[in-house]
Amino acid sequence: MSFEQTAPLKLFCFTGRVRVLHFTWFAFFLSFVVWFNHAPLLASMREAMDLSDQQVKTLLILNVALTIPARIVVGILVDRFGPRITYSALLAIGGWLCFFFAFAQSFQTLALARFLLGFVGAGFVIGIRMIAEWFPARQVGFAQGVYAGWGNFGSAAAALILPILALLFGEDNGWRYAVGLTGAIALGYALVYFLGVRDMPEGSTYFKPNKHGGLEVTSRGDFFVYLLLNIPLYLALALITGKLTELGLLSAAAAKVIHLVLTGIFVYQSYGIYRVNAKIFGQPVPKIFRYKFKQVAILSLAYLATFGSELAVVSMLPLFFAETFKLSQVAAGMLAAPFALVVLFMRPLGGWVSDRFGRKRTLMGVMIGLCCGYLLMSQIDATWPLWLAVAAISACALFVHLGTGAVFAIVPLIQRRLTGQIAGLVGAYGNVGGVAFLTVLSIVSTQEFFLVIAGTAGLALTAVVLMDEPKSRMAEVLPDGTVQMIDLS
Repeated sequence: MSFEQTAPLKLFCFTGRVRVLHFTWFAFFLSFVVWFNHAPLLASMREAMDLSDQQVKTLLILNVALTIPARIVVGILVDRFGPRITYSALLAIGGWLCFFFAFAQSFQTLALARFLLGFVGAGFVIGIRMIAEWFPARQVGFAQGVYAGWGNFGSAAAALILPILALLFGEDNGWRYAVGLTGAIALGYALVYFLGVRDMPEGSTYFKPNKHGGLEVTSRGDFFVYLLLNIPLYLALALITGKLTELGLLSAAAAKVIHLVLTGIFVYQSYGIYRVNAKIFGQPVPKIFRYKFKQVAILSLAYLATFGSELAVVSMLPLFFAETFKLSQVAAGMLAAPFALVVLFMRPLGGWVSDRFGRKRTLMGVMIGLCCGYLLMSQIDATWPLWLAVAAISACALFVHLGTGAVFAIVPLIQRRLTGQIAGLVGAYGNVGGVAFLTVLSIVSTQEFFLVIAGTAGLALTAVVLMDEPKSRMAEVLPDGTVQMIDLS
């Protein structure tokens, strides 16, 4: 192991592997700016293009629809082609799609562009593999937390900066130029990233999946668990389809066609998964090459409870404050902001604590805190002092973001050559959680909504108890056929 691999992580230098970390979190930051560049400009867009409330809601739904399958697809691409090419291509495509969205002249064009831009939301997966290649196991949790936490701030930065830019560009078309500028920056940085990083340190091997078309598993039982784990991804897409139908933007006949298409894709994907893993039904995988797929399932559930609840709560919290405490929209938004902003330091902290004190132990503690936090939030009503409500919600947010960091401190340690696909599946469950929790919110009270999330966190805690702590070493095969052991501690 080289000095570069054993030296302390100096976060504020710009050499070696830390340089790659800075290049990569900023790529993720830009992908989130692009993904959410419409949100702070919706008022201007609605006025300029005379959009109805239903059309605005449609744009919000379409923005997340493609991200769920995209995370699976991008996970496959990054394992096959490497993060340098994949991230550069994603940013470049996202840049051109920004132009497509910015200069749309009809709602139909806006909707199509927004749907396609959901693909950019899968950029998160790419950096998980890149950071896993560059950082040793004892630092990978903290590095992943910095990557995700600082990159996640892109959505907040878009909300802060883009309205100001739109105002500077002019009232009528300012939103178009602001969105177009984010596309130009993404295009430029795609080239910077391509020229500025490598997929792995010099002398290392980039391990690729043995087959393409599905995630490799190492036992028959894991095969069937994998098939079951894919079903909620399609159910989330079916829920989105149902929501669009409720809004009157899809006919019942079109919805049936979409459901049939989703069923067909699931059947085809299941066949692809069988084709990739057919050998396990004839002969067992040697013990040295096995990994436990239950780890992937448990981490998916944990990410659904953490990041999924974050997506849902961030969406509803300003309105909850406004209605519960009779506040203005501005005041409610300011009080809700800390729930998202603490990601800057809590997600890196979640990774660091995992590296330092144990990954399973950290994730169990986080799930206990998450369950208690949402139980406390379910008790908030108008009789509470406002400061106490803000304190309770902020405390819960700490565990939410600690949890997202703790989950992805474990993901890169399951199987190196499959890291992109595993990250894609776990990451997709975060989006599934957001869709599921917001669907629950549409049919129950906010108190019951928080109780459902608390129950989900309790279920995730039970699952994490059954998880095995990543330790010892994993085996990968070099191109010449020899076996390399990778340290996990």
